[in-house]
Amino acid sequence: MHAKESFRLGLTGLFSNKTRAALTMLGIVFGVASVISMMSIGEGARRETLQQIEMLGTNNIIINKKALSIEDGKPAKFSPGLSIKDAQSILAVNPMLSGITPLRQTELNVLYKSEFTLLNIIGTTPEYPNTFNSRMTEGYFFNSSHMENYENVCVIGSGIRNQLFRFENPLKEKLKIGDQWFKIIGIVAPKAISQEGMKSFGLRDFNMDIYIPLSTMTGKMEKLEVNTQAIVRRGNRRGGGGNSDDDVRVVDKNSVDQLTAKVKPDADLRSAAALVEKILERKHYGVKDYQIILPEQLLEQKQKTQKIFNVVMGAIAGISLLVGGIGIMNIMLANILERTREIGIRRAVGATKADILSQFLFEAVTISVTGGVAGIIVGFLLTGAISKYAEWKTVISPVAVLISFFISAATGIIFGIYPAKKAADKNPIESLRYE
Repeated sequence: MHAKESFRLGLTGLFSNKTRAALTMLGIVFGVASVISMMSIGEGARRETLQQIEMLGTNNIIINKKALSIEDGKPAKFSPGLSIKDAQSILAVNPMLSGITPLRQTELNVLYKSEFTLLNIIGTTPEYPNTFNSRMTEGYFFNSSHMENYENVCVIGSGIRNQLFRFENPLKEKLKIGDQWFKIIGIVAPKAISQEGMKSFGLRDFNMDIYIPLSTMTGKMEKLEVNTQAIVRRGNRRGGGGNSDDDVRVVDKNSVDQLTAKVKPDADLRSAAALVEKILERKHYGVKDYQIILPEQLLEQKQKTQKIFNVVMGAIAGISLLVGGIGIMNIMLANILERTREIGIRRAVGATKADILSQFLFEAVTISVTGGVAGIIVGFLLTGAISKYAEWKTVISPVAVLISFFISAATGIIFGIYPAKKAADKNPIESLRYE
């Protein structure tokens, strides 16, 4: 028999018992669907992680202000706290940095059309968009001239535009931030911030930020920052025990909440971070009132966790395919037993062992390939359901589909060879006598 005839006979054998063939396919269907859905979850998580890390800048060193606990009513060894002076010192000493962006953050009531909204206000410098990979959809970001002249200009996030302006054009409109009016000169493009990203990487919702020149915030607005390191206790100065009500809080207008250093492309990120830490340790007299974060390290940690998840999910999907393959072998063995007499007749009329082998192997492969195609369809549906109801980001890649299809075909071949060989090895005379 030719391959075409073997394939036709294989299909005939399957269609003679459709229910059995369909039930045999189920293991392959769910195995392939599991592979596709698990790979799509893993790819979605990988892309989302990269997207969130890119917002911080993979080549950045982030230095956050860290609050210190005060024990027994006395502050720890004095430190000036994170400040603009730190930024100047780091940039002057560290040759591996191309720039450093300070950031000061507070929440203030913002007035627009008689409506107050509590929003996040960010005081920063013109380098901010380049440091954090932000782009403008309308207008422009403030420049060095705005900084030098302490101008009351602001740039809003896309979420602010949607919340306050809706169908209006916000450019050249004015917002009252705190007790001062600011003119809107630009709108930052939206960024996809997930709840997981905000939780895992400490991200804030950039879309709900209002950016103003740092010089304006520190030079013209109210004192927004209290340096808890610089607390002078009146009671202590009098030699008494003093309580918290007697505290005099000294505000350093140069203090910032965050410094973000951009490392040169050809420099080693970790070496640059080590040097930054040494500079800060000296400037802060050994007081750890800051925290250094490398987005690259966050990415590595997240990827390690993701790899473990992918291995576990891949193992579960692999077990499903293994069960499906065993099901194919089991049904094929039962099928061969039922068709022993048919095998004997075909051998008697001239069919060779190779013909019998190819006939039953075609049956096994047809079951697995058909199950694989059905599994791909179910996998797409399952992935869509996961994305919709579990609210996980999923991405189905062509690689996942191809891998799933070839695995299903390979399962049919691997688990179909033994039953097909057993059928081909049957003695024709004994097969004809089989009842």
